[in-house]
Amino acid sequence: MAAEGAMAAEGAMAAEGAMAAEGAMTAEGAMAAEPARRRCAGPRIMVQGAPMLNLGSWLVAHIDRLRPLRPPSDASARLAEPSSALASTLLKALFPVAAFIALAPVLWLFFRRTWRELDVEAHEHQRRTLAAGGYDRRPAVLFTITAVVLMLQQYYGGRAVYDEHIRPWLRELELAQTLSPAGVIVPISLRRYDELYSYVWWSFTRVFGYVAIPMVAWKLCFPKDSLLDMGLRVRGLAQHAWIYLLCLAVVVPAVFIVASAPDFGSYYPFYKQSSRSWFDLIAWEAMYFAQFFALEIFFRGFWLAGLRHTLGSGAIFAMVVPYCMIHFGKPYLEAAGAVVAGIALGSLAMRTKSIYSGFLVHVTIALLMDLVALSNRGALPRSFWGT
Repeated sequence: MAAEGAMAAEGAMAAEGAMAAEGAMTAEGAMAAEPARRRCAGPRIMVQGAPMLNLGSWLVAHIDRLRPLRPPSDASARLAEPSSALASTLLKALFPVAAFIALAPVLWLFFRRTWRELDVEAHEHQRRTLAAGGYDRRPAVLFTITAVVLMLQQYYGGRAVYDEHIRPWLRELELAQTLSPAGVIVPISLRRYDELYSYVWWSFTRVFGYVAIPMVAWKLCFPKDSLLDMGLRVRGLAQHAWIYLLCLAVVVPAVFIVASAPDFGSYYPFYKQSSRSWFDLIAWEAMYFAQFFALEIFFRGFWLAGLRHTLGSGAIFAMVVPYCMIHFGKPYLEAAGAVVAGIALGSLAMRTKSIYSGFLVHVTIALLMDLVALSNRGALPRSFWGT
């Protein structure tokens, strides 16, 4: 019996040991399998509750495992991209400031005598006016006219007014021509020239706003002033031709520099059908030149002649503010360049008492910009009428 008890005790101990070992193995296997199960299962996105929160928690918990999946060089490139883009943006934003600082001495050396003569002339005029107990109404009238002109052009000189009022009228004319083609002088085709017609309206509003409104209003307020004194006299034009050529020598290289900007080729010409035919391009440039002539009359003629005796050289820098603002919406470097161009062309107009040199510079550069933009994208016209 003692032996039987010993054998029973030994069997119980053996069974107990086997069960313990089996349990240990099972637990160890489960623990070993758990990481594999987690690796295979991946993130468990809950259908109910807060699925994105659980996904976020999983990502945070496993971020160390995900990092090795990205090559270090790729991560460095991703980190470098924002700083590189920021540096490029800052460089583009600050480049005009550096250009202004570099060009300021050149403008000063070239126009300082003109500016001083204007200031002396304005000082004498103000002294005589104040001594006589008078008041010069010219700045108040000029600034008010300018505000009205720019406001009308902004709200009524664009595409919206054309779409709402001009195009329906043209559609009626086109229909009338279709029903009665006899006696038609200029055929209308909205399907082909709708965009061109919209720029006819745009050009008309610029010419009317920059020339007709200010000239008539000024003559009503100051009937003794001659409108020809607003830079419209041609006397001495040939004598100052060298200044025109000098301006071109400075500005033309800048055009080719600006032409490398990615937004330049897609922005010019304004009339996107210019590449369709030489007729489209010539018609567009004719309207473009007309509005440039009106613009020169307004800013370099009307503005400077009206403020010459009141502000002196300050009239030039006052004119630059609205002149730069009408370039808002154009490429950034062009809007910045309008500051330098406004000072140079304004000083030139004051020196020569003529707007024609500035107008010739303006239209030459405008034509060159359009042609360069078309050439860069291989879109110069290939026939006169197109297809």
